[in-house]
Formats: sequence, C-alpha cells, structure tokens
Amino acid sequence: MASSSRTTHTIGLISDTHGLLRPGVHDALRGVELILHAGDVGGDEILAELGLIAPVKAVAGNTDPPGSPLLPAEISMELGGVRVHVSHGHEVGSPTPEKLAAEYDADVIVYGHTHRQLISRLDGKLIVNPGAAGARRFRLEPSVARLTIAKGSAEVAIVALE
Repeated sequence: MASSSRTTHTIGLISDTHGLLRPGVHDALRGVELILHAGDVGGDEILAELGLIAPVKAVAGNTDPPGSPLLPAEISMELGGVRVHVSHGHEVGSPTPEKLAAEYDADVIVYGHTHRQLISRLDGKLIVNPGAAGARRFRLEPSVARLTIAKGSAEVAIVALE
C-alpha cells in the first residue's frame, strides 16, 4: 500500500464511527496515504466514503457484524520500519495501555472501543485511541488522529472534529 521509497508516512486513524461519518473527517484526514479504522464501523458505506480520502483498512468492533471479510479482528503491518497493530480493543476486556502493550508486540498500537482519545507511551510502544468519530456519546468530543512515521519513529496528533 505505502511506497517503500517514501521517507515519511502519514496515516489517518479513526474509530467508532457507528454508521456516521462527520463531514469534518474529510478535512481532518486530507493528504493521508492510508486510513486505519479501529472498529465499530457501522456499515460498508462508511468504508466507501473514507475510501474517497485514501485507501482504507479496517477491523471489526464489538458492534460490527461478525465474519465480514472486510473487517478482520486485527491488522498488523509495517510502515517505514515501524510495526503497527490495529484492533478494536474490546478483545482484552476494558482496554488500557497496559493490557494492550502486554497483548501486542508492535511499535504502535491503535485501538478504539472506549470513545476516549488517548496517546500513551509505555515500554517503548506508542498506544493510540483516536477517539470516536461518529455520533457524540458520553459527552466526549468527536475526533480522529494523524500518525506520522519518519526515520523509524512515530508521532501522533489528535484532531478534533466539528
């Protein structure tokens, strides 16, 4: 998907759309080369719309129908020398950075499920929840994230949605 000759990779991170893609997602993720969706997608039309921005890889969340070939339980990939793991997080119970770091051997771990934005570094791993991009729930602001991988390291920024 990403060119190996590229020195910097910019990846869009999104989760918990639950069938709603806010218009602000297009601006927030403009220019990314790939979008990783951490589950609770809410329908193939969400993936199709995100595909207008960039290629999309998504995992199944606890509210997605089981067994979809478009939504595996997890994705593991390498970009620019950085190992990235994506899953919804519910598979570890109530996901925390500690549980996820213990479960997955990756440099960057992306998850959703809690709807709460989180950026944490633990045991040399960057653990990211981009927050929920769908309907506002639990009085939390909708958001996505932008992951930048360069020179074998990763940085991430949360982007609030209108």
